[in-house]
Amino acid sequence: MGTLYASGGGAAAADHLAASAGVAMLESGGNAVDAVIAAAAVMAVTSPHMCGLGGDLFAVVARAGAKPVALNASGRAGSGADPERLRAEGARAMPFQHDIRSVTVPGFVDGLLALHVRHAALALTELLAPAQRLAAGGFPVSSSLSTAAAGLEPATLASAFGGPLTQGRRLSAPGVARGLAAIAAAGRAGFYEGEAGAELLAVGGGEFTGEDLTAPNADWVEPLSVAAFGRLLWTAPPNSQGYLALSGAWIAERVGVPEDPAEERWPFVLVEAARQAGHDRIAALHENADGAALLSEERLGPRAAAVGEHASENLADPHAAGGTTAICTVDAEGSGVSLIMSNAAGFGSRLLLPEHGIFLHNRGMGFSLEASSPAEYGPRRRPPHTLTPLVVTDHKGRLDTVLGTMGGDAQPQVLLQLLARVLVHGEDPKDAIGAPRWVLSRDDPTGFHVWEHDGLPIVRLEDGAPAAWARGLERRGYETAQAERGEQVFGHAQLIRVTADGLCAGAADPRSGYGAFVGR
Repeated sequence: MGTLYASGGGAAAADHLAASAGVAMLESGGNAVDAVIAAAAVMAVTSPHMCGLGGDLFAVVARAGAKPVALNASGRAGSGADPERLRAEGARAMPFQHDIRSVTVPGFVDGLLALHVRHAALALTELLAPAQRLAAGGFPVSSSLSTAAAGLEPATLASAFGGPLTQGRRLSAPGVARGLAAIAAAGRAGFYEGEAGAELLAVGGGEFTGEDLTAPNADWVEPLSVAAFGRLLWTAPPNSQGYLALSGAWIAERVGVPEDPAEERWPFVLVEAARQAGHDRIAALHENADGAALLSEERLGPRAAAVGEHASENLADPHAAGGTTAICTVDAEGSGVSLIMSNAAGFGSRLLLPEHGIFLHNRGMGFSLEASSPAEYGPRRRPPHTLTPLVVTDHKGRLDTVLGTMGGDAQPQVLLQLLARVLVHGEDPKDAIGAPRWVLSRDDPTGFHVWEHDGLPIVRLEDGAPAAWARGLERRGYETAQAERGEQVFGHAQLIRVTADGLCAGAADPRSGYGAFVGR
């Protein structure tokens, strides 16, 4: 099946149930924000390996006739955060999983509520109803959830799901249903100051205080923007790494993207653009970073000029101070939302709110333990974040494209390839989403530490990539690795474009195995 078209808006998500819930809100008179709230709530039920009420959220909202706005709903470390204690234990980096110190106060619920208050047209109870129904009555286990759950420790698997999961089994989540009902009835207080919040304090063992939970974790912020490929690209500012997607596109345009994606120089130019954009990510990305300065021509010009015909050496500075999913919605009025929600690693920290069955994310792993770093772990700080929402408009402000992807550090790399395919080569959404990809990799299975090493990364090529890609990259100094069929390191992306006559053209990534673009 090719790209799907719709005249009255649509939603793309990694689970068809979420996309359908979003479109149901459009049918009920809601807008793109209503649709994305309903879809995100469903994803929080059906995809706990990627996201949930215990995770974080970023979004870019482009309302018809208005400048896009960005939402940062990433949580802050608790008041008990103590970097000295971790260093005294011999730690040189933040814990990855199974440690409450990798957990920040979850921002997802605050994010949904902030979206609702500012932009929604429908009642919150109506928007959360599909997710509540699925959580209470049961939903079919997807292939990706059953595969991911097989890697959980037996005790965690039993506590969260009652035992092993098989694809197609009906699974209910009564604790999540209770959490959603509390939010619908009492807003943020129903979650953060209710039963779920009390559980978080208990699990935290002093990491969090009651005051940490009463302070909202959602902020409307000025988006970052850059002109590239004949459009305006919009994303969230730091602590998001979104500036890397914009920087990579700016650099690639100035270097010149080859005309044919199948030719050997095409991945090389984009790999170099991505690496030049991220050369100092470890030092540059923190919650107080100046996003506009990171995108200035004075900064990016020399990076573009440095791209030649051989791999750039030793760009990363290691000594400088997972589980994610994207939802895209567009409505009939030409408004759109790119929303990214995440537990970070698969099932996050693998710590649960036991009475609710809600996994807590591990976004705190993004903090540094270097005492001189502006991203150092500490009370009420936000960690560097991989989540990269992305919206494209024309120069008159009209919505062009809404896109997003999972993929850890690789998110800007995947987005750069999609931008090139749709904006430079004119590919339709289905072809662009389904095309083979490359990602930068290290000898690390998590997908979160690409920029923490010097030397050249390995360029991992997806099954089906043109043979010329490997030849061209290797001739220009890169080591390549051919991925096995079905490897889940290339992101699950969603993309919706608005055509010249106002139709929505959308696609969901086939790599998720369960996603869909649904239109009306």
